[in-house]
Formats: sequence, structure tokens, C-alpha cells
Amino acid sequence: MRNILLVSWLALPVAAWAYHEGPGQDRVALETTDAVLVAAHEAAAAGEWKKAVAKYEEALGKQPKNADAMPKSAVQRLQIELNKARMQASKLPEAREELETLVEQMTAAKDTDPALLRDARQALARAQFFTTWLMRLEGLDRGEWEPEIEAARQNWRLLAEQAGDPAEVAQHQKDLESAVRLARLEIEDLQGLPLPSE
Repeated sequence: MRNILLVSWLALPVAAWAYHEGPGQDRVALETTDAVLVAAHEAAAAGEWKKAVAKYEEALGKQPKNADAMPKSAVQRLQIELNKARMQASKLPEAREELETLVEQMTAAKDTDPALLRDARQALARAQFFTTWLMRLEGLDRGEWEPEIEAARQNWRLLAEQAGDPAEVAQHQKDLESAVRLARLEIEDLQGLPLPSE
């Protein structure tokens, strides 16, 4: 009996070391990521978009190495928030490209949270709308900007069809009307309007 207790007592530091090197590292990474996320959310709330982008990117970089330590939906939420901040920090092309990839991945996955997918699709539609606005101001041909606004229109139409809340339906229909209006505006009228904001 004494030998069993002695072996157990001597094995305790080995077990603690194994925990520290395995799941313990994931826990440390999660705590670090959480602290960085708090700073990112505070920067976004204060309108410090470049700082928010830097903090969201830092949080993505500090994720635990073990893919199961952080839920996939939390990583997707982080990517959505990062790209929303990028749109505000004058990094629209990068945000639009990453949101398109993210929406494709989320649509293909069977276990995607529908509310999260709707939020990602809404952010993508906004990025497409703003991209179209800028493309038109740059004087690009209709053949270049029209697919972009059509994609935004399709996203908002799908969101309006899927929305259950009447307020959401009304918001998506308003966004849809804005996309149609942008496509029909003459360039002279567009140049006279202020740039849209989030």
C-alpha cells in the first residue's frame, strides 16, 4: 500500500507537467486571446478602427494551437468583427475578399450557426455596396461594377427572405432599395452625394 502511495506521490509532478504542456497551454492561450479581444472591442466601441483591426488580428494570432480549444463559431465571429473593423479602417478590399471567402466556407459547412451566417452575409453585402460606390466614383465601366452591386442585392434579398423579425425584413429591404438606387444613379448625381458610412 505504501508503495502505491509513494509511486502516486512521485507521479503527481509528472501529471502536472503533462497538463501544463498540453491543455494548460490552450487555457493560457484562451486567456490571452480573451484579454486582447476585450481591448479590440473597446477600441471598436471608441471608433479607433486601426487599433481595433490590430487587436483583432492579434487575437486571431493568439488562438490555441489545439483547434478544439476554441469553438469554430467563436473564431468565425472574430473574423466577422475583424473585417467589419477593416471596412471602417480604410481596408475595404481586404475585408470584402475575406468576407466572401468566409461566407462561402460557412455556407458549405453543415454545422454553421444561421445567425452568424446572416451577420457575415450582411457584412459582405455592405462591403460589396461600398466597393461598388467607390468603383463608380473611380469611373469604371458598368461591366466592372455591376456584378458587385448585383451580388450585394442578391445577399440582401436572401437576408430579407430568411429574416423572421419584421424590423430585420424592413432593414434588409431598405438596404436592397439602396443597392438598386446605386445601380440606377447617374454618375453626376452620385458624385454630389456624401460617401456612405457603416
